[in-house]
Amino acid sequence: TLVNEVKETGYYSTTFDASKLSSGIYFAKLQSGDKVQLKKMSLIK
Repeated sequence: TLVNEVKETGYYSTTFDASKLSSGIYFAKLQSGDKVQLKKMSLIK
């Protein structure tokens, strides 16, 4: 989990540190209320 907290309306960013992860396909999930977005990420080292 990168961020697990309630935030006020606005624009936010977070850092994803993949230095300890293996190469592969990962998914980022953003959930707000009943809306969910998934983003596919390819990590190649």
